[in-house]
Amino acid sequence: MYESEFEKNLYQQRRDKLQQIAALGQLEGLSHAEATYPNHYAASHTIPEIRAAYDPLAAEQLDADPILVSIAGRIMAIRVQGKAGFAQLQQGGQRFQIYVRKDDVGENTFALYKLLDLGDHIGVRGHLFRTRTGELTIHVGGFDNLPALTFLTKAMLSLPDKYHGLEDTELRYRQRYVDLFMNTGATKPATSGEAPAEPAEPETPNVREVFVKRAAILRAIRKFFDRRGYLEVETPMMHQVAGGAAAQPFTTHHNALDLDLFLRIAPELYLKRLVVGGLDRVYEINRNFRNEGISTRHNPEFTMLEFYQAYANYHDLMTLSEELVICVAKEVNGSTITHFNGHEIDLSKWTKLSMREAIIKWWPPNAPIQPTVEDFSSEEKFRALIDEGEKFADPEKSSFDRALNRLGADCHFVREFVLDKGAPYGKAISDLFELRAEALRGGEMGIEEPLIQPTIIYDFPLAVSPLSKIKPDEPGWVERFEFYIGGFEVGNAFSELNDPDDQRTRFEQQMAEKARGDNEAHQMDEDYVRALGYGLPPTAGEGIGIDRLTMLLTNSKSIRDVILFPLLRPHVKQSDAAEAKHGASAE
Repeated sequence: MYESEFEKNLYQQRRDKLQQIAALGQLEGLSHAEATYPNHYAASHTIPEIRAAYDPLAAEQLDADPILVSIAGRIMAIRVQGKAGFAQLQQGGQRFQIYVRKDDVGENTFALYKLLDLGDHIGVRGHLFRTRTGELTIHVGGFDNLPALTFLTKAMLSLPDKYHGLEDTELRYRQRYVDLFMNTGATKPATSGEAPAEPAEPETPNVREVFVKRAAILRAIRKFFDRRGYLEVETPMMHQVAGGAAAQPFTTHHNALDLDLFLRIAPELYLKRLVVGGLDRVYEINRNFRNEGISTRHNPEFTMLEFYQAYANYHDLMTLSEELVICVAKEVNGSTITHFNGHEIDLSKWTKLSMREAIIKWWPPNAPIQPTVEDFSSEEKFRALIDEGEKFADPEKSSFDRALNRLGADCHFVREFVLDKGAPYGKAISDLFELRAEALRGGEMGIEEPLIQPTIIYDFPLAVSPLSKIKPDEPGWVERFEFYIGGFEVGNAFSELNDPDDQRTRFEQQMAEKARGDNEAHQMDEDYVRALGYGLPPTAGEGIGIDRLTMLLTNSKSIRDVILFPLLRPHVKQSDAAEAKHGASAE
């Protein structure tokens, strides 16, 4: 529990103070438990409610007709000067000043006040007034035969430095409970003239507001779909077959059934079973688990929105996706303009490109050959394009071009590690698209980063889309799109495959890929194929990353900033680390 000997000693000091508080409570007729850890406090207002109701009132109005209030909160600043003191209470993400004077509260209560520490929770009663500097303040004093100041909880551990907050990024994630009340964006109001001035607090990140907005995003999403006749449902989180996405699952075991299970990687196949069952419009806000790497955009446990609409196709969901993002942005931020990672993004303006068009657009304009749509029509023609592309890289030449060299490296990768390994050429096209997008994000062509503004990339190769419906006029391509904002994928959608025989064949192809070493390939799901045998109507479905959407709407650079408790390695105490280092050196 203790990170250092200093923290252990501090804990003991505060335990001693708690005993003194208990002794003062016994003088008032309270038991030890009532004086140290009471189970209730009746407040008349929250701090945000007081701000909203009484901030507009002038000092003369408050003096002419005294307003009695009672609030509770955590002490974020406290000082004593002689027989009086000021403190800042925080509750609901906002702060409020209180003024305590010995002559008004009595000797015992003022003695209690002097035993308080930063982080303690207290409740106070009194009337509102304005200090000489105009700060709205509670002048503490009991009324209705109730105490002026009530001790509620002692903070046994000290708060981080009050002028710097909790700044260490990893510590913020590990101790989110501290991060939330230290980094609220709350600034300390001007101190009253009755107390010595203190340095102004620096601006802090409003961590609390990020998670308040996340909740607002979820409410807005539910409102959007409920108004359109969708039904919110819940599907299993433990699956016998890991399906619905290309991902490596986590495994678990059910003891009573002696059954190995997978944690859900996607709810897709269960949601489509519901459409088979006649629930034509369904959505689920769900937790998914994928056994993959951790980055600023990936967390093994994450939240997705998935929705399915019968008698619709991927073109319908392109329109719906735009409407959803615009609606949520307006509901949460009041505007379609958002700022993310140094970019101003207009969520009301969308671009659409097919995957082939995107590759062509992102091809270096000074390359000796330029691809056409025809180059993607067969494996032979695509291989010829890749072979020519490999020739572009020649760092030995004085006219070495960085963009051409990167293109050559991309083409080499696609040939050696995809095509020559026996993967379908459609997967090679998809990999080339991702490599080209990554190259532009790295500034290889000296143009604006792609996929920052809302962009829909549609028509994907069949090889990377085992659950999508084939385009009627192009057998090697499917009716699928992904949309990107801020440089990364936010949503993935397609017209659903509803031919049970075709679905079985694709599952078999995926099993062959798994046997070839692809750990993310789809498994066979016999029951899902059986469900399709009862008839899935023409249907379109989509998944949208809630964490990534929240990042965009709160200007959060890492997915860990929008997840309350992200997965981290076990914490090693300083003392343990020192002992381990000493032991290693001794050996």
